[in-house]
Amino acid sequence: MKILLDEGVPDIIQKQFLDLQREGMGWRGVKNGVLLDLMAGQFQILITTDKSIPSQQNLEKRQISIVILPTNDVPSVIALLPQIEEALAAILPGALRQLP
Repeated sequence: MKILLDEGVPDIIQKQFLDLQREGMGWRGVKNGVLLDLMAGQFQILITTDKSIPSQQNLEKRQISIVILPTNDVPSVIALLPQIEEALAAILPGALRQLP
């Protein structure tokens, strides 16, 4: 499973988990809908801090899963690493998991 880190996600996640790729494919600043379309066939999961995605995008038609972090504050994200790992292991295609 290939996972893409959105541009607002702290680097600590990339250091913690394998198979993560920082958004470095010339996609920086790309709007969410276009980003999700670009991900198709290359990535299965997006980790982001953008809480507006659920109300703006239809994830089921894309079969891309999204994990939304509550913050990009590094100490807070470090505390969430076990929950992030659990979410990545359990998430289904087209599903959304917003961490508290």
